[in-house]
Amino acid sequence: MAAAFLLLWIIFNGRLTWEILWIGVLLSAALFAFCCCFMGYSLKKDLRFLRLLPMAVQYVAILIVEILKANRQVLFFIMTPRYQVEPQLVHFTSDLKSGLARVILANSITLTPGTITVGLEGSDFYVHCLDREFAKGMESSVFVELLRKMEAVEEDV
Repeated sequence: MAAAFLLLWIIFNGRLTWEILWIGVLLSAALFAFCCCFMGYSLKKDLRFLRLLPMAVQYVAILIVEILKANRQVLFFIMTPRYQVEPQLVHFTSDLKSGLARVILANSITLTPGTITVGLEGSDFYVHCLDREFAKGMESSVFVELLRKMEAVEEDV
């Protein structure tokens, strides 16, 4: 986090000299110390973030691929008038432990065309699907598996 503060200092200054760098290092260290003392921040959180970063990048890549696949499927529904969509409301319970992971899953479902999370109560998800094709395997999707792995890594730290 201190490195991010320093990087922002350098970017906002627009140029880099030894004086700007030294002042930036001092200010970044002071701001980082403030965050550690008064905002409950620690180096453990930086390490946890660094360990989760590759999985987060993988998650975003998978999300983009799933969005593209769902876009293709919705376009097929639009372009094929003889196909009758069968909307469904799906309920499933997830075993994700953290509230953040459940919210990320709900938002990922909503970002994917053809599905929208209409309710999230504890571990219970209520999802409206444009067609029953979208409802298959939602409780054990690739999103859920990757979020489980991320929770396991977070518990190890």
